[in-house]
Amino acid sequence: MKILVTGAAGFIGSHTCERLHDLGHQVVGLDNFNDYYSLKLKTLNEKALLNKGITIIKADLRDDSLAKALPKDINYIFHFAAQPGISASSTFEDYFSNNIIGTKNLIDYALQCNALQLFVNIGTSSIYGLQATFAEDAAPKPASHYGVTKLTAEQLVLQKSREHQFKSCSLRLYSVIGPRERPEKMYTKLITCAYNGEAFPLYNGSATHLRSFTYVGDIVDGIVSVIDNEDVVDGEIINLGTEVEHTTQDGIEAVQQVIGQTIKIDHVKSRVGDQLRTKANIDKARKLLHYNPKTTLLEGVAAQVEWYKANFL
Repeated sequence: MKILVTGAAGFIGSHTCERLHDLGHQVVGLDNFNDYYSLKLKTLNEKALLNKGITIIKADLRDDSLAKALPKDINYIFHFAAQPGISASSTFEDYFSNNIIGTKNLIDYALQCNALQLFVNIGTSSIYGLQATFAEDAAPKPASHYGVTKLTAEQLVLQKSREHQFKSCSLRLYSVIGPRERPEKMYTKLITCAYNGEAFPLYNGSATHLRSFTYVGDIVDGIVSVIDNEDVVDGEIINLGTEVEHTTQDGIEAVQQVIGQTIKIDHVKSRVGDQLRTKANIDKARKLLHYNPKTTLLEGVAAQVEWYKANFL
């Protein structure tokens, strides 16, 4: 199969590109290489993909001429590209243009791909809101610009299934961790602070927040399992994550245990829109995709620490 992956130089996108390539597919990656975080990491990820022979196209989904830069003989699209997370440096316009306009442009391109078998939107548990413990039929209550715009993007994609213009699905991911995690995310920041002797900024009240910290390899297992299951997943929203919950404090202690040292903590003002609890309800994923995440928190943290040591120490 010939597969397009947007956000290919990012955290989960790059892992998915590699897995698809290893499964024997022809992978075309797309990324705009923006400066939301240090380009050093994206360049590192890109190098790993290029070394495998994966094609990387540098383009922006917000560009109206997007279709001219991409091949038309694509069989699957995995859409990761987005303005991510909750950030004080990101404006509503950033979220709107990247997550909604970018997705609409990608949909317009997809409609020109006559061999397209499935458009896979990568969604987020943030769509559920401050408590993300529900099955996929629960009413969404996003509490951030990120969640609101990702919900809109999801519905734009699923609209095409309802209109029978192409088959599509949306995978809502839960608190993904592991090698290549972005530098502003919890575990990379914890590991960085530990090795640099810096204080980790812990948002007030967040030590007791509960998360389904899910190892990236387990997430990719679920993502690639939609291939050859397009009739089963068409029009569906599917949660991917682990059912095991850990507090933020558990995460801090896991990093300390793996590295073997105490991390200094700096308590900072809480963030508006930060989720209080995520616990992936994966009954649907188990039924439709035989999804079964197995990696423990300590195993995931250990893999991330080894990646960090190999690339940044």
